[in-house]
Amino acid sequence: MHDMEPGTASIGGAGKAESQLRKGVLEYCILGLLRERARYGVELLGLLGEVDVMATSQGTIYPLLARLRRDGLVETAWQESPNGPPRRYYMLTPRGEAALAEFTAIWPHFRHAVDRFIAD
Repeated sequence: MHDMEPGTASIGGAGKAESQLRKGVLEYCILGLLRERARYGVELLGLLGEVDVMATSQGTIYPLLARLRRDGLVETAWQESPNGPPRRYYMLTPRGEAALAEFTAIWPHFRHAVDRFIAD
């Protein structure tokens, strides 16, 4: 357990809390977006950016997509683009679908537990 002085838990501000929460759920948000259909990286960035707290950068999303691929949660295929070079599309694998289903089942309980501790 960490020794903390009263009032020090907020050091770093809301930006730090938001960043940590985003890191914890970003991969599942990506898996959720891929449940609908295959998508390419810039498309995923745009969709995530439509929700302010989920906006991220190429420097975050591409390493995450590479890890998801290494872990067998997504697979990729190159497709020609009407506007420029070919695009790498990402799609869910059965393992990715299982990981998303597990997260989807756990999330409401986790959210409820956190709400219980932080509610006034």
